[in-house]
Amino acid sequence: MSILTNLTRMWLTRSFKPFIFRNEYDRILPFENCENMGLYIHFPFCAGICDFCPYCKVLYSKEQAERYIDHLLYEIHKVGSSHEGKKKVTSLYFGGGTPALAKDRLKEITDAVREHFEITEGIGLELHPDNVVPETLRKIKEAGVTKISIGIQSFLPKYQDVLGRKKVDTESLRKALSEVSFETVSMDLIFALPGQTYEDLRSDIDTAFDLGANHIAIYPFIDFTFTSSPVKAMPKKMKRDLLDRITKYCNGKGLIRNSIWTFSNREDATYSSMTRDNFLGFGCSATTLLKDSFKINTFSVDEYCRRLDSDELPTSLTIRFSPRQRMVYYLFWTFYSTRADEKAFEDFFGIPLKKRYGLELKLAKLLGFVTYKDGIYELTLKGAFYYHYYENYYTLSYIDKMWGIMREEAFPDKIEL
Repeated sequence: MSILTNLTRMWLTRSFKPFIFRNEYDRILPFENCENMGLYIHFPFCAGICDFCPYCKVLYSKEQAERYIDHLLYEIHKVGSSHEGKKKVTSLYFGGGTPALAKDRLKEITDAVREHFEITEGIGLELHPDNVVPETLRKIKEAGVTKISIGIQSFLPKYQDVLGRKKVDTESLRKALSEVSFETVSMDLIFALPGQTYEDLRSDIDTAFDLGANHIAIYPFIDFTFTSSPVKAMPKKMKRDLLDRITKYCNGKGLIRNSIWTFSNREDATYSSMTRDNFLGFGCSATTLLKDSFKINTFSVDEYCRRLDSDELPTSLTIRFSPRQRMVYYLFWTFYSTRADEKAFEDFFGIPLKKRYGLELKLAKLLGFVTYKDGIYELTLKGAFYYHYYENYYTLSYIDKMWGIMREEAFPDKIEL
């Protein structure tokens, strides 16, 4: 696994140099001239802990959550006030954890963001199915949330049992969503669970849209080494067959493919915090991507607060990209949307895409991974599967290692990937 990712990295970056993350940070984040920039806020608290979830989370305590939010507001103001005027950004997304647990202070947080940033494409927030009740939905809507993503995982009892989730009350869900409307209602589903069939996944997709979703995300199950989940991922051949069949099913229903594993029934129903050229992250474990660097905040709630008490940013690790490394990172996440635009690449880097990766793209076209038309490279079904397959390698080789270390160490000296 690491051999594949290392060889790919060395070829695409034209260097033997690994990705090196160091314990350092910039006192002022240089985001002033970054375009197509999004914002992300992480709320790590959950009412219960799911074994399969790899994200930074802790069990909810009102006292600890209030303290965390106070420090989160401080971080937002500290970063936002470092440049004059309001910076125009595409979006703001709240992830977790369970951000709805902060519903009583959510407007305070969004107001703080709006002091420094002008949001042009709306605010998204992740919800546990238990949060989908009219009172909570009204509160988050009053705070400016326009898009919601509900972590269903599966409506089928056999997979709810496998994942340690309780049964979803579908009628209560339907009623709440009909009472309080949002621009995007996305539902997260997991695929590639042991024994999962095409019929199972198709049933989950149909149920999601029937209950009021206009967007779905079909995320692959990944067995991170540091989670305590006993669930093992599906073998490659079965996974490819399932992904291909369900993609054809969604296409046949006239759904719009927004990314590798998201589909919507309306052009304007979108939900993605990842497809941005640059982004700023606030809160524990939140990441920041700028023109030539990538940063990640500490995973420790206590150390996050202590760092801000000292009037310092809670950045744990920073990588300074070489130009080639930044291009690889850009293309990797650009193709997450299933397409890459030559003009957008040249606008960002000041150099033609074909001049840097013409050979690789020509080979990808010959192998049937991409098509090319009017300056746009688009993934085929085959290409989408292999993107997903490589993304799984990337996750287990890079993210699994980094997050595993950062769960144990608040500020590691250095990580090489």
